Amino acid sequence: MNVQIIDLLNPLWRETLQKVRHDTYHLPEYVLAEAKRTKTTPEAFLMVDGEKIFFLPYLLRQCDDILPTKSTAQGIFDAVSPYGYPGILLSEAAASTPGFPDSAIDELKRTFRSKNICAAFFRLHPILNDNINQIFKPGTVTENGITVSVDLKLSASQIKSRTRKGHKSTINKCKRLGLTTRIVPYLEYLNEFMAIYEETMGRVEASQSYYFGRSYFEDLSKLGDGIHLCLVEKGDQIASACLFLECGGIVQAHLGGSKTEFLSESPFSLVFDYGRYWSQERGNEFFHMGGGVGGSNQDSLYIFKSGFSQQRHLFFTMRLITDEEKYYHLVKLRASALETDSATLLNSGFFPAYRALP
Repeated sequence: MNVQIIDLLNPLWRETLQKVRHDTYHLPEYVLAEAKRTKTTPEAFLMVDGEKIFFLPYLLRQCDDILPTKSTAQGIFDAVSPYGYPGILLSEAAASTPGFPDSAIDELKRTFRSKNICAAFFRLHPILNDNINQIFKPGTVTENGITVSVDLKLSASQIKSRTRKGHKSTINKCKRLGLTTRIVPYLEYLNEFMAIYEETMGRVEASQSYYFGRSYFEDLSKLGDGIHLCLVEKGDQIASACLFLECGGIVQAHLGGSKTEFLSESPFSLVFDYGRYWSQERGNEFFHMGGGVGGSNQDSLYIFKSGFSQQRHLFFTMRLITDEEKYYHLVKLRASALETDSATLLNSGFFPAYRALP
């Protein structure tokens, strides 16, 4: 059995991806873009035992940023998934060998402790990790919500028949109004996309975690043929835009939005309608639209997405305390800085608790 931490320059990263099914979120180019955006260190935990492979990419964060001044939080780290749904990659042999996934988590915890990493928060992949709760022992993962995807193995007529009646009417209305949809060169229309996305985030009062700088979007261009920009246009005006990430038979609707002046026409309906048939024509298996904000299956965003397909996936997260002494030390420091008590942070539902917002 071989256990190691690897960086993006290690050839094992790409070699491992060639052996297991993966998504855009696992690619070195994507993880690097996220690391630069978040000012973190990109790494991956790799455990191999013959044909059994456990691979987990993450971003390493320093914990001294949780306090306004330098403190004893220096030298302590935590780990978090890149934005999206990276999850854990398990080879078939690894997933089907009882005890191996749990032993990998035990090794992960030991390795993290040796690196002064006190906690880790991982977002799991709704499709690639669809039965993750059955692979690990109870309590290892937390169910966080539901996501929606289109089963592209269905015929085009079956996909259409599984569309909510109201959505069908909206799609037809958009087409009658002269709205059209197409894929355009990514960098050529980057300015237009960013303007629409940022306008959308401002309109919905999104948290800062949903804002991405220009350098991030430029870095995503390194995905090459794996990134696509979908536009909905009315005449010479762009009404909606969305990024599609394509890898391993999965197309992810990554980030998108609509201009406020076109909201009454619901142009984003055409993004998802076009995206699913476009993805199917390219031979993919899933067009994944994600879920609601924060994994919610109750908000308007989830309700909107759920009208395009009846296929659902459970979304899980993994929350690990790898060094209890350091973890609760940080909780105490953060509570003191916020003039509250540790119990308040621990009961907030946020993980890690020392990063809970005031």
